[in-house]
Amino acid sequence: MTPRARLAAAIEVLAEIEKRRRPAADALKDWGLSHRFAGSGDRAAIAGLVYDALRRRASSAHIMGEESARAVMLGMLRLERNLSAEAIAALADGSRFAPSPLSAHERARLAGGDLAGAPAWVAGDYPQWLDSYLQRSFGEDRAAECAALASRAPLDLRVNTLKADRAAAARALAHLEAAPTRWSPFGLRIRRSAEERSPAIHAEPAFIKGMVEVQDEGSQLAALLAGAKPGEQVIDLCAGAGGKTLALAAMMENRGQIYATDPDKRRLAPIHVRMARAGARDIQVRTPKGKEDLLADLNNRADLVLIDAPCTGTGAWRRNPDAKWRLRPGALALRLREQAQVLDRAAALVKSGGRIAYVTCSLLCEENGDQLCAFLERHPQFTRLPPERMTQALDERGPAFQAAALLSPEGLLMTPRRTQTDGFYVAVVRRAGQGA
Repeated sequence: MTPRARLAAAIEVLAEIEKRRRPAADALKDWGLSHRFAGSGDRAAIAGLVYDALRRRASSAHIMGEESARAVMLGMLRLERNLSAEAIAALADGSRFAPSPLSAHERARLAGGDLAGAPAWVAGDYPQWLDSYLQRSFGEDRAAECAALASRAPLDLRVNTLKADRAAAARALAHLEAAPTRWSPFGLRIRRSAEERSPAIHAEPAFIKGMVEVQDEGSQLAALLAGAKPGEQVIDLCAGAGGKTLALAAMMENRGQIYATDPDKRRLAPIHVRMARAGARDIQVRTPKGKEDLLADLNNRADLVLIDAPCTGTGAWRRNPDAKWRLRPGALALRLREQAQVLDRAAALVKSGGRIAYVTCSLLCEENGDQLCAFLERHPQFTRLPPERMTQALDERGPAFQAAALLSPEGLLMTPRRTQTDGFYVAVVRRAGQGA
């Protein structure tokens, strides 16, 4: 397919997403099935255009003066891909399989439209109803913080220290220009431009052998800041596919015991294959069975309970840009109830002197500091661990990381703008008693 044909296809897919409020991945998959002539490179290029348009939906519509799929796509080419009005006109020229030619109005908007005076939710590309929430989190910086969330995310890898060190993994991936991450001592980062395809990392020998796992640096740091130690009894209450579980296993050097579970057993399905590939031998997976309490035998026994809490996912918008436009206030209310429930369950599992590490990929105070404050009111036997203590796990990187992250008395927040990671909130509380 030509670049013009790819652009026309991307507009078609974006219109389908907007019309039916479908997840982008589903719409792209269906388009590929009905257009089998399109090669893998074509499908990747079209997906890149669609996701970039979703990242810049509000700001692109603003500079174009309308919200149609075509307008958003054209505006994105100007804002995200930095194409001139002339270059965009060359793509939308009305030739075979190309979008129809630019109108005089479109040319004028592409040449002269800007974001001067745009509201914060437009400049930051987020739903207007979230503006008051994000103002609580960032104040006047909310547009800049969310604009960084509208950028493309790099591909981050966590080196599995059960199988290799970072230098060895970097050598194995030298052809992908994998470079050490800034904060995580286990991280490698692969950067790609908007026009480049993401590398097939799952086909790399280093991945197949278990040397690396795909994991954002912020997620790696969240596991590291939880402070798991070799020999401890650890419970991962919301383990999902096991990303942080495997990070904990490597930190604990396969010494001790990790109990991994999740309310949704479907999310746990991939963890078994990942454990085998990683060589993680200290993980016991407990899959939900009806209403049975799978952790009853662990009450008051855990040194550490990790809660990768269900949340709105506002910190992961770089990777899931369509999710922000489908998010509704009702989802936030539901997540707040779920977070309180899982925190209360964790309190019963922690032994005297043990810890709870509470993690979200949310930017919202309601899901982060507010939840911690409410938990401490309900459970006065717990006290917060100052963020400055948490960051000691980063050794010499700790002071610089403290200066970059957004610290509060309850915990710390990472963001793309501040730490060049996804948005993650981390807080640790400790139960009174021996070892506290």
